[in-house]
Amino acid sequence: MYMLQQNRNGVLIMGKGISKFIKKVMFAPVVTGIGYLFAIMPRMMGRPTFELIEKKRLYAHRGLYDNKTDAPENSMKAFKKAVDAGFGIELDVQLTKDERVVVFHDFSLKRMCNVDKKVNELTYAELSKLTLLDTDCRIPLFEDVLELVNGKVPLIIEYKLPSFKTDVCEIVDEMLQYYNGSYCIESFHPMAVLWYRIKRPEVVRGILSSDYVATGDVEDNSPLVMSMSKNLLFNFIIRPDFVAYDSRFFTNPSRQICKKWFKAPSVAWTIKSQKELELRKDDYDVFIFEGFIPE
Repeated sequence: MYMLQQNRNGVLIMGKGISKFIKKVMFAPVVTGIGYLFAIMPRMMGRPTFELIEKKRLYAHRGLYDNKTDAPENSMKAFKKAVDAGFGIELDVQLTKDERVVVFHDFSLKRMCNVDKKVNELTYAELSKLTLLDTDCRIPLFEDVLELVNGKVPLIIEYKLPSFKTDVCEIVDEMLQYYNGSYCIESFHPMAVLWYRIKRPEVVRGILSSDYVATGDVEDNSPLVMSMSKNLLFNFIIRPDFVAYDSRFFTNPSRQICKKWFKAPSVAWTIKSQKELELRKDDYDVFIFEGFIPE
């Protein structure tokens, strides 16, 4: 029984039952805490160097773009402007219907091309007829972007996976094996990062995340999945080398633990002003920016 007892001197002491109960209650948080730390832990052994990426701390989001000019996001003109300015480049890759690798952010073509189709529903020949916003720029092939950049600045390559299929990882990786430039990969989708953990562990890999409920970006995903992603609880499967986290939610405990305790590089996205850049300079190691030219 869980009860208090008296010893021979009349002093109240805990019975064996209540003593065991208290030990269990105290032990449970310890086990939970250890399990949580294990779950969010990035790669600790054999982590490849992030030095080349960190040397270029500023990365132009989708190129040095302005959607109100003739250099829209993820266009060859935006990438050339970033190279000429000496900024690293963050860009997005996904597959067309005929498995060509294009650089395009949204799964839908509606916002950028005013076409109510998805990228993977059209062949590259069909996509090449479309223009980006009110410009003459076309959706570029990833191979053409690699040729343009040619190792002049490092790349952060974000994989866009509309499903659990990772074909794009294999196709892009084959192209990158012939590329003489610095790059790392990242994705919101754990399966893309897991592919690199299994197939190409020597490549620097990162997980992207945010507070999806706060941003309203939940779509059809379950609350459980969104919560796990927000708190980096898929890290135990993918063991990323760095964490790229929405800069608006820099206080997220899992992100801070990964950076401060586990010493994993932290990438901020997306910094939108010089003031914000200054405010977050001690919270992150690398900064993806848009909408201004950093000083």
